This record gives sequence, C-alpha cells and structure tokens, in this order.
Amino acid sequence: MNERNLQKSVNALRLFIQWGFFSWMILLVVRFAMFVRHFESGGSAPFVSRPPGVEGFLPIGALVSLKHWLVSGEIHPVHPAALAIFLSAILMSLLARKSFCSWLCPVGTISEAAGKLGKRLLGKNLLIWRPLDIVLRGLKYLLLLFFVKLILIDMTAQTAAGFLDAPYWAVGDVKMLYFFSRMSVTTMVILAMLTGLSFLYVNFWCRYLCPYGALLGLAGMLSPWKIRRDSEGCTSCGQCTSGCPASLPVHSKMVVRSPECSGCLTCTSACPEKGVLRMALPLRQRSLPVWVFPAILIFIFFAGIGAGMATGHWQTSLSYADYQRIIPMVSYLGH
Repeated sequence: MNERNLQKSVNALRLFIQWGFFSWMILLVVRFAMFVRHFESGGSAPFVSRPPGVEGFLPIGALVSLKHWLVSGEIHPVHPAALAIFLSAILMSLLARKSFCSWLCPVGTISEAAGKLGKRLLGKNLLIWRPLDIVLRGLKYLLLLFFVKLILIDMTAQTAAGFLDAPYWAVGDVKMLYFFSRMSVTTMVILAMLTGLSFLYVNFWCRYLCPYGALLGLAGMLSPWKIRRDSEGCTSCGQCTSGCPASLPVHSKMVVRSPECSGCLTCTSACPEKGVLRMALPLRQRSLPVWVFPAILIFIFFAGIGAGMATGHWQTSLSYADYQRIIPMVSYLGH
C-alpha cells in the first residue's frame, strides 16, 4: 500500500469507528427515552429494557462513585455502569493515549465534524493567538482540578454515600435526558455558542473546556504508546504539525509526550515518508499495521466494560417499582 492510500485508510478507519460508536450512542439514547416514556405514560407506552450504557453521560456522578469505591471498597449499585465506563476510558488512556477522545467520544465526534464543516465552508479554520491559546488550554485543567478537589479530596465518605443514595442520583440519567430533550433557552444559547465556536476553531470544547478530556490526557502521558519520529528519514516538511488538530510541533519532537495528544493518528497519516512517523511502543523500530492501534484501544475499552458486566457491576439495582415511583417525581428532584 502506498503512502497516499495509507493516509486514506487511517482516516477512513477512524471516521468509521467514530460514527459507528456515535450511532450506537444514539440508539442507546433512543431506547432509554422509550424506557422513560413508559413510566411517564403510567405504563400505557410500550416497555423496553433500560440500556445501562447511557450512564456514560454521567462522568461527574462516576467520579463520586469512584470516591465511594476508594473509601469503602464497594461499588455503589444504583449506577455501576457509570463507573465501569469511566474506569474503562481511564484504562484506555493509560495504555493507549487519550484515544477515547479522538476515536470514541460522541462529543468529540460532533466537535470535529463541526470544525471540518467550518473549514469546508470558510476555506480554513481560525487560529487563536498562540500565547492566548496556551492560557485557554489551561481552563480544562482548572476545571478538572476543581472537580478533583471538590469530590476526591474534600468530599467525605459519608457525603459521597449520601449523594449516591439520594433520589437525585437515582434519576441522574433521566435528568440528563431531560437536559437535552427539554432544553431551556439558556441551554440552547450556550450549546449553539459552543457549536459555533467549534465551527470556527477546531475542537473548541475539547481543546479548552472539557475536564474529562483533561483527565484522560494526563493519564495518557503514562501510556507506553506514543508518536515517535525517525529524525534520519524526516525531511522536516511540517505536514504532521500542520495536520495535528492539537497544533503540536510534531515535526520537531522525537517523541510526542504532550497530554494534548489524542492518538488520532492524523499526523502519521499526513507524513509523506514511509515509516518515519508512527504510533509505537518504546524500542519498537518497525511500523505496525494501521489497524493495530485502534484494535487495541477498542479492545481495552470494551474489555473494561465486559469486566463490569462479568462482575455484576453493570445493571442498576433499581427495580421496575422504583422507576415507577421516582420518574414521575423527576421534575421536583434537585430543586
């Protein structure tokens, strides 16, 4: 396979995985909406089983659940899938960079698509002044620090248990569904602004504001997989750097260690020289087939989820009767 076809195959593979995962998420949300509708209608709408995967949209609650697990040694049974997905994404980063963000995250997929559409319509994406860009990137780490201090450091074991035992957490997934299906004008304006900024600036939310991505990026620094450059074969054409969505100076690095690297492989697919730039393990000299890295990261993610299922930490402990009682109360919880 020549280099041009290699570039196309890498990009096509990532797009296929991104949109395949995104479509799967949409199906989960639709199924969950049908599940909720059954209880909203008093049982007149058809009943479908609840898909635990929707708990992936509860990362803050998952952090509280992690705190509870660390201090008590027990995984809280109400939304265990939230913790299983959260830990799977962290494990994925520890072993395969911040690849969850660039290969699986549905928000990242939408943000990236908005940027590509903006470039197609405007001819280019805008760039923020470099010193300001560096400062703004720090915002997501400050947000991460805020949540880590608030939950992992300051929150007591009793407070964490109280939150997880409360009715509000029981319907946290329903509240999230309503957040998007019953949006206020303020919410719509904020989401429109973020989408518009992602249209103008590549991955605006991911780049500057996502604390989840900040956590995964820091974990990804420990990953043995890194972008590695062969200086002897490199022509310093800079195509890898210009193609990097995080604007990292790939062409001047022997090894890319930045927490901003999401393992998207855009730089490797942009490199015109065979085997000069690659995602590889330490001391690995030869390039691996393009499918190996994505196969590994997907395996890690679903192996983590499979471990949750196998150990009984996937399905919620809430019963049909529990949902029958609390879903009609959702609008009153948390006020």
